[in-house]
Amino acid sequence: MHISTQDIISWILAYKYVIIFPVTVFEGPIVTVIAGFLSAHGVLNIFIVYPIIVLGDLVGDLFYYSLGRWGRDSFIFSWLRFFGITDQRIERLEKHYEKHSGKTLVIGKITHGIGSIILIAAGVAKMPVGRLLWINLLGTLPKSLLFLLIGFYFGEAYKRIEAYLDYTAKVTIIVAILLVVFYFLIVKIVKSLSKK
Repeated sequence: MHISTQDIISWILAYKYVIIFPVTVFEGPIVTVIAGFLSAHGVLNIFIVYPIIVLGDLVGDLFYYSLGRWGRDSFIFSWLRFFGITDQRIERLEKHYEKHSGKTLVIGKITHGIGSIILIAAGVAKMPVGRLLWINLLGTLPKSLLFLLIGFYFGEAYKRIEAYLDYTAKVTIIVAILLVVFYFLIVKIVKSLSKK
C-alpha cells in the first residue's frame, strides 16, 4: 500500500493527530518526515506527534508479525512449499530467532525495504510477541526521532527524501533477493558435490 505525499499532507492538515496514527501504520518513515516538517511550521506539536508515530510504527510491526504467526499453518503458506520452504527450514528459522532475534529485528528496523519480511519471518518462527515489541520499541524510538528531526529541519525536501527512501527500499530488496538466491545455489552445489 502506497499513499501519495500530497494525500498525506492534505489529510494531516484536515485531521491533524487523528490521521497520523493510521497512516503511520502503513507509511511510517515519510509520514514521520512530513509530521516533523509540519511541526516546524506550527501546524503540529512535535511532542504529541512523536509518541503517536512510535505507537503507529509498532502496530504496523505487529500487523506483519501477525501475518507470519497466524498465517503459518494456513493455506496461504502451503504454496511456499513450491519455493522450497519446508518444515525443516521453518525449524531452522525458529532456531535462528531463538539465538539472533535482537540483531535480526534491528537490521529489519534500520533497513527500509526488508523490515516487513523480517517481521513476517519472526511471526512464522513464533517469536514471543513481548520480546518482539521490546526490541522493536528500542529500534523505533531513535529511528522515529531521527525521521522527525529530518522533517523538522529539512522537511521542505520531503519529495527528495521520499525518493531516497523508495530507492533505498528497492536496493535493499534486490540485495536481499540476490543473497537468498546465492545461498540456495551454494546449498545446492554443496549437496551435489557431497553426493559424488
